[in-house]
Amino acid sequence: MKIGNIEFPDRPLFLAPMEDVTDIGFRRLCKQQGAQMVYTEFVAAEALVRSVRSTVDKLTIADDERPVGIQIYGRDVDAVVEAARIVESQAHPDIIDLNFGCPVKKVAGKGAGAGMLRNIPLMLEMTRRVVDAVKTPVTVKTRLGWSHDDLVITTLAEQLQDCGIQALTIHGRTRAQMYTGEADWSLIGEVKNNPRIHIPIIGNGDITSIAEADAAFDRYGVDAVMVGRATFGCPWFFNREQLTLTEKMRLLREQLRINIERLTVDAQQRNDARGLESAELRGILHTRRHLAATPIFKGIPDFRQTRIAMLRANTLDELIPILDEAERRVMELEKQTE
Repeated sequence: MKIGNIEFPDRPLFLAPMEDVTDIGFRRLCKQQGAQMVYTEFVAAEALVRSVRSTVDKLTIADDERPVGIQIYGRDVDAVVEAARIVESQAHPDIIDLNFGCPVKKVAGKGAGAGMLRNIPLMLEMTRRVVDAVKTPVTVKTRLGWSHDDLVITTLAEQLQDCGIQALTIHGRTRAQMYTGEADWSLIGEVKNNPRIHIPIIGNGDITSIAEADAAFDRYGVDAVMVGRATFGCPWFFNREQLTLTEKMRLLREQLRINIERLTVDAQQRNDARGLESAELRGILHTRRHLAATPIFKGIPDFRQTRIAMLRANTLDELIPILDEAERRVMELEKQTE
């Protein structure tokens, strides 16, 4: 399977773009653990055009995470086109992905993300103009439709392909469903099996294990599977070999180190004294989300207070002893289950 000039092995697994989740530390670990493609957090086109610092920071990518995609969203065509040009010239990603699938109210309710499913002509105009504006391969991520009364994906896939995109990711829900109910992969399979479709089709939705991903490849014939929520706190999701609890704990520590290091280096390069002062806290805040979600602490008796302390820690001096204690208890649990 190829996207542009990027060749992927058989049955590739992709890490989905997720706001407040797919920071650089998490992406690098997922890539290290077997993800074939990773994506940044969502980049708001209008904020990027205005050079909002928090948005510009999302463009930072590392060579060891390539191939990497940067996903853009917005409702104004000119802003999205300009943002795509900025992304290409400043970050040099392997792929530029257009977000026509985010269902949250603050995005879709304003006509961006999945909100574009209510204005297909505008979606197609935006796609064509971005494809024409950049040399980087352009891809799209979207949903089945706005609602079950408006399942447009089979027709929309052909229209987007005609705009020049080089791959299409489909989440098997409508915008109305948000993340409720079960993902319906049948229409994803229908798109893939359409003889007029020649671009790669990437399936997404409710994949919670590699076994489920393999089943989706077998049943629906998709070219790749994208995994989102099941990776929270689990960068080892993509590893087909079973890691020990101790090895998983070390990966979470490594994520913390990478996040703080990246924020520190960025601040130093900008001579940003305030950014340098806050790098430790911001790195901890990024990593705490994964510490809160990771399943490796499940089964440890009376762990609630330790978890609360972990999520309240604001300095390494506070957090490291808590992680040390958590790792000690994880190792005890591992010995008991041997």
